[in-house]
Amino acid sequence: MTDNDLAPMVAALMQSRQTILPKRLAAPGPTADELELILCAAATAPDHGQLLPWRFVLVPQEARARLAEVFGAALLERDAAATPDQVAQAREKAHRSPLLMLVVVDSRRGDAEIDLYERIVSTGCAVQNMLLMATALGYGSALTSGKALKSSGLRALFGVADGEHALCFVNIGTVQSRKSERLRPLPADFMRTLPT
Repeated sequence: MTDNDLAPMVAALMQSRQTILPKRLAAPGPTADELELILCAAATAPDHGQLLPWRFVLVPQEARARLAEVFGAALLERDAAATPDQVAQAREKAHRSPLLMLVVVDSRRGDAEIDLYERIVSTGCAVQNMLLMATALGYGSALTSGKALKSSGLRALFGVADGEHALCFVNIGTVQSRKSERLRPLPADFMRTLPT
């Protein structure tokens, strides 16, 4: 296979990737071997200085109840008037997708001259590679975030140290339903040429 043969396949894979909300993801999730492929895809991300400025924390089913408690407590910290239904809804988010991983970015590891923005870009590349591999394996995926990521309870649960940032969760599972595909921007919508 030549590079010319590979380009259409890679383009088709990229264009087939779609965000599937965690509530539309069900078991089965990736097997241990498939998870290894997904994580190996992350390792191909650009990483200036080989800092490895990111890490992923897998949340197994057995730990989801602890995460649910953190989500509920984080909501009550932000809004003491939250209703029991709102707290239950916040807690339920911990149980949605079969595979759930927290993405953590380290702003201090390695060369201090490589700033946080560059580290976040590297992390984003790693995450996108993971999502593309999950798509290639036939799974749906989504990134989820929210104010709970900044809560002291979540930081404590995941051992997020000073100088680290809980960026988002990666959700992967079997697609139960899809929304219609969104219209993607054209290059002309986001590319300009510097005037000469």
